[in-house]
Amino acid sequence: MSETKPIKWSHSGLKDYEGCARRFHEVKVLKNYPFQETVHTKYGKEVHEAAELFVKDGTPIPEKFAFMRPIVEKLMDIKGRKFPEYEMGVREDLSACGFSDDDVWARGIADLIIVDDDGLKAWIVDYKTGNDKYPDRDQLILMSLMVFAHFPHIRQVNSALLFVVKNSMVSQVMTVEEKEFHWWRYRERVAKLAASYDNDVWNPTSTPLCGWCQVKTCEFNPKH
Repeated sequence: MSETKPIKWSHSGLKDYEGCARRFHEVKVLKNYPFQETVHTKYGKEVHEAAELFVKDGTPIPEKFAFMRPIVEKLMDIKGRKFPEYEMGVREDLSACGFSDDDVWARGIADLIIVDDDGLKAWIVDYKTGNDKYPDRDQLILMSLMVFAHFPHIRQVNSALLFVVKNSMVSQVMTVEEKEFHWWRYRERVAKLAASYDNDVWNPTSTPLCGWCQVKTCEFNPKH
């Protein structure tokens, strides 16, 4: 890792690293296993695009996604400026920057951000097409922190994972007073990722999911 450039990380990347550093290195760093679209990822992409176009310019939601119309229409009723598929970046000093800037440290894309400038509040929405049994709230925490960086006048962020197929929601609230604590926790976690880059050490982790991992050369993969 270069000493002049910080590592770049996202919610999904950090989660992958913490799940298994060996897999992260093979897939994200060495890129030995290119992304392969599946039926499920294609469906999720289509859902996101349908919601984005509806919010952006009123493009009607296709009939096959009619189940999500009431959800998205209700979001449109919330007071505030709408930012669909909003890309955000944060430097290591926690100042806002572009998603692809050279000095970006953390970055993410929010499916929808609603900013109520008068009320000093914001809403973050992330559409999910999968199961709501194990919701990942960590994604909402990082997105909330980034909203505070990009919209510094905001004092409170309401965020939600919307499981559009299951018609359920997981939500939480963060105030601006809490951001320092959450950034401190992220710095602790990212320090371990940085150490792996610095020392070029990527230890594998044995989990029940090893049998589905594409890294067949790993000793924990049953197909090894």
